[in-house]
Order: sequence, then structure tokens, then C-alpha cells
Amino acid sequence: MFVAPDPGLLRLRVSVRAVLGISLAVTAAELCGMSLPASISAGLAALLALFTVGDATVRGQALTTALLPAVGFPVLALATALHGAPLLRDTAWLAVVFAGVYARRWGPRGHALGIFGFMMFFTTQFLHAVPAQLPELYGAIALAIAASALVRFGVWCIERRTPPPAAPAPLSGRGLARPTTRQAFQATAACAIAVAVGQFLSDERWYWAVGTAWWIFVNTASRGETLVRGFRRVLGTVAGIVAGLLVALPLHGAPAPTAALVAVCVFGIFYTAAPSYSWMMFFVTVMAGLLYGLLGVLHPGLLVLRFEETAVGALGAAAAVALVLPVTTHAATDAWIQRALHCVRGCTSAATRRLAGDDGADPAPHAAELELLLGRVRLALAPLVHPLSPLKGRRSRARQIIALLDDCAREVRGLATVAADPAASHDARLTAACDRVEAAVEALVTPAARASVATAPASSTAAEPHHPAAEAALRHLHALEHALAALATPLRTSPRAPALTA
Repeated sequence: MFVAPDPGLLRLRVSVRAVLGISLAVTAAELCGMSLPASISAGLAALLALFTVGDATVRGQALTTALLPAVGFPVLALATALHGAPLLRDTAWLAVVFAGVYARRWGPRGHALGIFGFMMFFTTQFLHAVPAQLPELYGAIALAIAASALVRFGVWCIERRTPPPAAPAPLSGRGLARPTTRQAFQATAACAIAVAVGQFLSDERWYWAVGTAWWIFVNTASRGETLVRGFRRVLGTVAGIVAGLLVALPLHGAPAPTAALVAVCVFGIFYTAAPSYSWMMFFVTVMAGLLYGLLGVLHPGLLVLRFEETAVGALGAAAAVALVLPVTTHAATDAWIQRALHCVRGCTSAATRRLAGDDGADPAPHAAELELLLGRVRLALAPLVHPLSPLKGRRSRARQIIALLDDCAREVRGLATVAADPAASHDARLTAACDRVEAAVEALVTPAARASVATAPASSTAAEPHHPAAEAALRHLHALEHALAALATPLRTSPRAPALTA
């Protein structure tokens, strides 16, 4: 968490802004004389508005933020109306779960609206809200969204100068094979298990199991990713419970220190979300304990129940991904690796055309896309490189693949930088080297051509001194050839083969 790179201090700035936005929302609710549950709802709504909205443009973010009440208010009304009818309430929540996951096919906006709708149902269970509280809750949530929007788009619009990186398009598919459709069924099955077992453990706090199952399916694509995410959630929850016993319990809900610690937790949630899911869950769990302290219901048994419900949700998610339309880690990683390799080829081709004098060719977007795709590759391979993974052979190959893809990314970045040199001149050797790179990529991504992949790239022939930019580009291309050739071994080795030694 502390050594993870933060280019331009973006995570730090976003985290500080979140504290400001959520603090403003809660302060506004308190100044309006709203009840404690309404103020907590305002804080949660502001947190969701700042955390989940991730459109590529500021205008898109503003529109998604404005649409949050259109989804949240009807769900809130439905949840409060069904508060006294458990069977109908549970059925309605499962329908919200399915719709929320299915909506991810419409990109960041569908993703944010789906999460907000789910969390509005969750909030009513957390606060035990009833229809009589609905007008106040509407007012608190509307006020919170307005306050968070004021901070995000008015006071401190970080994204105006630093646009957020566009997330890679999800893996394609049709029918039940489409990721959003498959995950909608998986998440609904997991939450159904969580509802049943969670209510067996507790009639009052069963919703924590459902919340766990839901969030485990956010940003996962395979069975292995889901299992690792569940493990990390349980790990972060256990650490948060221990901290809650040491910190939240002795406060007895004292307003001032509790508010200060909640602000620290908010900062921690936003700052650690990207590099460490376990640390994020640690801060979420501590914050939940502090909020329960404010509501006057915190005790050690409640924190133990929090762990039990989290474990139930994680096991429900594990059962769902294993039994409902499962996708193996190998299938997911292979698809992401192929997309990364195609991106390498696209960047190489664009850089070569740029060096040859084509001003319209720009490798920089390809290089940026490759970084995002490698992030998805690392996420997909996380189950295989996990220290607790018993599959030593796969772990060795996964680490080798990650290292070689990182080498490719480094050479691609260097190639893109060289291509940006306006004084670069055309060199016939660049075309030949680019052709070899494209052939190496084709051999890796096309099964019929894999047997023809070279074991070592061709070296450059002796020549008179050329333009420095061309020489630098050749060095990057040759290094790229070596990395691609080396990738052939781990990619072509059977997953069940013994561990690699090289």
C-alpha cells in the first residue's frame, strides 16, 4: 500500500477530495437538522458517488452523478416498503442484484448505477429504514449527491487536467458466455446463498453476507480471480475487526473522535482501493464498526458476527463461480494476454510508420492501452501467483509471463518515446524489425502458427551509422523480439507440466 506508485499523486488527491466531499455532505445534513440515520445515509451516498463514478470524461461523470437518484430512489422506496415482508424483500433484492450486474455491459455508467442501486437496498437493511423515514432519506441522499458534485466538479475537478485512464473493454462473448450475463447469474446465485445462510446466522445482520458476495464480483472475470478476491476480503475484514476491538469499541460512539476516525477510514478506502483490496476492506470494516458505535449497537459479538457473515458471503461466491457458468483462470488469462500481444503489435506498427515519416501514426495511445491491459493480465494471473497457490508449475509460468510482458511494455514505452522525435528518419532496418515483431506476435496468438515461432530474433546486420532515433528504435525492437520469443515457452507449455526452471 505504501510503496505502490502514485503518478502525479493522483490517488492522494482523489482521497483527500473524497474526505472533503463526504465531510461536506454529512455537515450539510447535520446543519439541516436531519437524524443520525439520515446523516449516515448522506455520508454513504456521497462516498458511493465519489467512489463508483468513473466515466472517461468530466461531462460523462457529471451526467452519471446526476442519474444516481433516478436509480437509487426507486430502489430505496422498494426496500423500505418491503421491510416487513422478508420473502418479498429477499426476492426483490436478488432482482436488484441481477439487474445491477447485468447493467455493467453499458460501461462505467451502468457499472456505477448498478452499484448505487444495490447499495441503496443495502443501506435500508443497515439502518432498518421504514417507509416513514423515506422523505428524510431522499433529502439526505439528494443533498449528499449535490455536495459531492460541488466538490468534485466545482471546487476540485482533478479529472479536468488529469483524465482518468479508460478501462479496457471487457472480454467479448454472446448469450450466456457474455461476461456481464454470466456474472449476473453468478452474483445472483451467490447472493441467494448468502441470504439463506446469512439469515440462519442472524435475523438482523444477515445483509453483510449479501454485501460481501456482491462486492466480490466487482472487477473479476474468472473463477480464480473471484476466489482470491474473497480470500482478500476475509483477510481485510479480520484485520479490521481486530482494529475495531482496539479502536472503535473503547470510543462508545463519542461523536468527535468517531467522526475523525471515520474521515481517516474514508481516506484509507480511496487511497488503498487500487493497490490493495485487503487494506481497503480493513478500512471499510473499521468504518462500519465506528458507524455501529454511533448508532449505539456496537459490541464484541457484533464484530464476530461481521466476520461470520463475511465468510458466508465469500463461500457463497466461491460456490457460485464453481457451479454456475464457470470460467477458468486459464481461459481468462489467455484472452487478456492475447489482447495485450495484439496491442504490442499495434504499437510497434504505429511507431515504425511514425519513424518512416507518417505524422498521422501515433504509438502513444497503444502504449497507454498496453499498460491497462497488463493490469488486467496481472489481475487475471493473481490466483496463480498467490503465495498460497499449491500449483507450483503454474505459479512459475505465471511469474515468467508477467516478467516478460513487463519487458515488452518497457520496450514499447521506449519505442513510443523514440518515435515522438520529430527529427527521426526512415531506416529500412526498422521495417524488417517491425515485420519480425509482428510475425512473433502472430505466432503467439494464432495456434496454427505457434509452432513456427522463432527461438531467437534475428540480429541487425552491420551498417554505416544511421540517425540516432533509428538506432534507438532498433534497440527497442530487438529487445521486444527477444521478449516475445521467450514468451513462447511459458505460453505453449501445458498447464499441468512441471515447474519451469528458466
